[in-house]
Amino acid sequence: MVKKIIKMPDIGEGVAEVEIIEWHVKTGDVIAEDQLLAAVMTDKATVEVPSPVAGTVLAIGAEAGTVMAVGAMLAEIEVEGTEAGEELPHQTIAATQFTPDAPQGEPEKSAPVSVLAPVVMPASSPASLKIAQNKPVASPAVRALARELAIDLAQIRGSGPAGRITRDDLDKFVKSGGSAHGSHYARRDGVEVIKVSGLRRKIAERMARACREVAHFSYVEEVDVTDLELLRASLNNSHAASRGKLTVLPFIVRALVVALRDFPQMNALYDEEAQILTRHEAAHIGVATQTPNGLMVPVLHHAEAMDLWAAAAEIVRLAGAAREGTARREELTGSTITITSLGELGGLVTAPVINQPEVAIIGINRIAVRPQWQDNQFVPRRMMNLSSSFDHRMIDGYEAAAFIRRIKQLLEVPATLFIEV
Repeated sequence: MVKKIIKMPDIGEGVAEVEIIEWHVKTGDVIAEDQLLAAVMTDKATVEVPSPVAGTVLAIGAEAGTVMAVGAMLAEIEVEGTEAGEELPHQTIAATQFTPDAPQGEPEKSAPVSVLAPVVMPASSPASLKIAQNKPVASPAVRALARELAIDLAQIRGSGPAGRITRDDLDKFVKSGGSAHGSHYARRDGVEVIKVSGLRRKIAERMARACREVAHFSYVEEVDVTDLELLRASLNNSHAASRGKLTVLPFIVRALVVALRDFPQMNALYDEEAQILTRHEAAHIGVATQTPNGLMVPVLHHAEAMDLWAAAAEIVRLAGAAREGTARREELTGSTITITSLGELGGLVTAPVINQPEVAIIGINRIAVRPQWQDNQFVPRRMMNLSSSFDHRMIDGYEAAAFIRRIKQLLEVPATLFIEV
């Protein structure tokens, strides 16, 4: 037998450490090559690490929720020895093991150990679907939602590749009555202690840092979107079947792209340590998206080059990938300004937190019919508030008001969204 140390691989883009989100194996498991070992998280993206060898798991490097450095031991696996004359695919070294409770002295020598670094698989990779027998196959996001709903994934038959359980499978199971909820009036005495880890911990750290370091101020403006909604309805009636249905969000994206031409200071990143403000010509628009694990911000790269339907399709694709936990790192980074919306829950006014190091965030509140004074009478109009926040270190109040007023003008006369000047 030969022992192999599986190292935490380098995920790239300067990532020095990751957090163990979930183990797919435990000590004593017999595993196959390419079988998933663990799901790990970088700043925002979740990736899955498969085993480069088949064998028996002797040890795992850390418990779930632990932050691990790249290059640290992820797992130790015992594999069958090689035949005489056959070379090992990796250099074999003599590993040294220490027993924490043993007296200090000459270390005990173990069997030869080969050090390997597996290749990270995206959550949607076919190789990542080869997991332990009888263990449900699902993304970390689906597993987290199942835990929240107190549902055993073993009860659900997955419709995805290799039996992978998707969010749709889980939703259908819940709608069919499969849940663990009892009487509404039953006495409840349980207490759940939840370790804050993974994406939720990252969100907490980023929000606290943004509120601590950024001089936030918010500005709210009311927008009459009656004509915009008429245009949207007309376009959907004519083109939804062939080009896809449009929500209001692609129009907001287009208005933002046009307004940024006159207000480039809003499309910028501020490096506080270097005291440098970097303005971008490209509009890389983050779209805040609620997922089962928490808020994520997939990025609509080069939104300035997209028409309404291209933007709509990309928004849907990115939001789906974020919710399923399959979004790639490059799809979750690189934004220059962010849009956030609570959809139908959007309320009247919000005060969004800036997605640092950006200097502005545009908040969309829900559309509602409100009476407006027009031609000496009140008339029903479809109204929407924009609740936006700015970094007062870089953006003055007058600039913010003028910027939002420009977006308001574009949305209230939607034909101007498509006029090139």
